[in-house]
Amino acid sequence: MAEVGIALGSNLGDRLANLRRGLALLPPAVRVTALSALYESAPVGVTEQPRFLNAVCLAETDLLPHPLLERLQRIEWDVGRRPGPRWGPRPLDLDILFYDNWRLEDERLTIPHPRIAERGFVLRPLADVAPRRRLPGWSVDVRAALAGVDTGDLVRLADAGWGTPAAG
Repeated sequence: MAEVGIALGSNLGDRLANLRRGLALLPPAVRVTALSALYESAPVGVTEQPRFLNAVCLAETDLLPHPLLERLQRIEWDVGRRPGPRWGPRPLDLDILFYDNWRLEDERLTIPHPRIAERGFVLRPLADVAPRRRLPGWSVDVRAALAGVDTGDLVRLADAGWGTPAAG
């Protein structure tokens, strides 16, 4: 069983419902073990689009990295994501942040995710669930990496319980 970190984002439609649906579609192949607080952030890259809701979950899976990526992409499709511009608006974005202590880089997938250390909207929720985790190739843990990025545009909207449909 591998431990994985998955970033969740949404900025189209009912953003909260999209994230909750994405979480609900992960099992049984991916079992969520921890969920961060929910944050809102400004878009990166293509800035003329709605703000994002962001979170991170830790999970366990027997899927290897590429089958996990395919599973996440199917979930994105099921929630309404269609091909579009890179960093453009989307109802659901699921990214593999890490997979155990693996390092992997090919034409389809890079693990750990290559831009984690630059993104406060990923590091802040990752620090909620794995503050002391040190990713392969990193000299510092997540908490220390977070201290080095700007998180001024992040707004914490809800604690970890947001992921259940009954949550406010």
